[in-house]
Amino acid sequence: MRHDDLANAIRALAMDAVEQAKSGHPGMPMGMADVATVLFTRLLKYDPAHPDWPDRDRFVLSAGHGSMLLYAVLHLAGYADMTMEEIRNFRQLGSKTAGHPEHGHATGIETTTGPLGQGLGNAVGMALAERILQARFGSDLVDHFTYVIAGDGCLMEGISHEAISLAGHLGLGRLIVLFDDNSISIDGGTNLSVSDDQIMRFKASGWHTQSVDGHDPEAVARAIEAAKKTAEPSLIACKTVIGKGAPTKAGTASTHGSPLGAKEIEGAREKLGWSAPPFSVPEPILAEWRRFGGRGAKDFDAWAKRHKAANTAGEFDRVISGELPAKLAETIQAVKRDASEKAQALASRQSSGNTLDALAPVMPELIGGSADLTGSNNTKAKSQAVIKRGAYGGAYIHYGVREHGMAAAMNGMALHGGVVPYGGTFLTFTDYCRPSIRLSALMGIRVVYVMTHDSIGLGEDGPTHQPVEHLSALRCIPNLHVFRPADTVETAECWALALAATKTPSILSLTRQALPTVRKTHTDENRCARGAYVLTEASGARKATLIATGSEVSIALKARELLEAAGTPTAVVSMPCWSLFDAQPESYRSRVLGSGVRVAIEAGVRLGWERYIGDKGGFVGMPGFGASAPAEALYKHFGITAEAATEQVKARL
Repeated sequence: MRHDDLANAIRALAMDAVEQAKSGHPGMPMGMADVATVLFTRLLKYDPAHPDWPDRDRFVLSAGHGSMLLYAVLHLAGYADMTMEEIRNFRQLGSKTAGHPEHGHATGIETTTGPLGQGLGNAVGMALAERILQARFGSDLVDHFTYVIAGDGCLMEGISHEAISLAGHLGLGRLIVLFDDNSISIDGGTNLSVSDDQIMRFKASGWHTQSVDGHDPEAVARAIEAAKKTAEPSLIACKTVIGKGAPTKAGTASTHGSPLGAKEIEGAREKLGWSAPPFSVPEPILAEWRRFGGRGAKDFDAWAKRHKAANTAGEFDRVISGELPAKLAETIQAVKRDASEKAQALASRQSSGNTLDALAPVMPELIGGSADLTGSNNTKAKSQAVIKRGAYGGAYIHYGVREHGMAAAMNGMALHGGVVPYGGTFLTFTDYCRPSIRLSALMGIRVVYVMTHDSIGLGEDGPTHQPVEHLSALRCIPNLHVFRPADTVETAECWALALAATKTPSILSLTRQALPTVRKTHTDENRCARGAYVLTEASGARKATLIATGSEVSIALKARELLEAAGTPTAVVSMPCWSLFDAQPESYRSRVLGSGVRVAIEAGVRLGWERYIGDKGGFVGMPGFGASAPAEALYKHFGITAEAATEQVKARL
């Protein structure tokens, strides 16, 4: 069977699916069909009969707009759920073949891509997870590569610099990037906007580099084989013609993001020698593809035997499944009990650090890190060794000032499985990694973002570093838990909830300033699990409810004292997580919030609080940006005080 026949099957399916959908991107699949064919028929380790095999090679289509390349290959290789009917339903409601690949829609889709560069960042995390797991469990169980197809757009995005730099620094030799070097962007030739020498750029970051003709299958195969033997991550720049086979549009921007049209497709079929009707692959070609797809069964069987014989198989299976360690619950209870008994005033970032000190020894798959703020974020547990080039047996990563790259890599680590990633920076810098946070939520994966210095309470660094709108901006992302704990007890509970949320990422919003302990009596119950709860009930029939989060819960408690002394029975509600509270039954929510006057207290903007306090409720918080001054002065200046909360209540009684 000729290589061209195998590659043209990809081109034909891409043309047909995009044409039927009347939208899509045929150019990249047609241009990279030769590279993908070489990879999937000769070199990639996979088994469609066991698509979740932990030791499979990972393939990431970072240039996600070319999704038909992935769907075509999955169908041809024999993934059972990627049927021809799904190919026909490309970009239609309810299909597995979305416009851009979506993790979870079909087996073989390793990650959600489309926002350019994200897949490259994910792949760095996958390659890193492979190294970490091999260091822990050995090469009999973990020994695979991560491949990426990236385009010019991926390499223009800023995240690509962070990802490339980090991978080179860590020496991730199991990472191979196949660059679709077609010199075309949506607006026209890439020379309109970029003139980087990508080979030199990657070399400067410590990568092994090669350039090949992307339409020469033997050259591509030799380059990948060479890349697999290097100790450095590898870039293979594959010079391709976008829309290869299209008689008049090949090599032009018109093939990038639009259907070719019936006449052009007719001409392409003639030029490629493809006589089969739309959505049809001749049996000899399909059979050959399926034969190649089945070659991984032997590798899987050999791995399964090694797995059965391994004395670490039980623990390996546990971490791959994402199951939490048996001792986690009692560890959290011990942290809570100790915190309630000691009743120390601690910044919640310190509370988080103490919790991690307890968690890390019992949860070795917990892999931490920080974007050059380790001491400030309190993200490194005492027992965690640092992961370095050639030494991957630790559990802590110095990500450097690469917030976006860190978040994307953590997504890749979570998707790979076997590790549970968390990483820290300042809450205001969630803006620098928001696209990856959004994708964590969209994919439904367990990633924990430890975001400290979460308000004007950070003080003198001023408004550039003081988040005021960030809590609201994060809370509006679907399927994202934003936790803002009030003390060490709540911090431990929020950590437990974040680790248990296998289908939802979490933000831990933590303070720089010390907070008093507000939960001084230990309870085994995780009270944060319902999102909000009555911390202190009114002394009589409730007339007012003060609702607060994080550092402002202690302010609410002081305000309650003032109101109670004035004869107004007042309850204090701690609301560490809106999304969990919103998921509670209406009866519980009504009972917690009460029917009287409601005033919310949070050192952020008001946006969103109306759902709990109503249009007539009071709010004590930030009217705009902060200022540079000591925290105590700022709270007084902006009126985030017990006295201000008391006045808000009195004005509404």
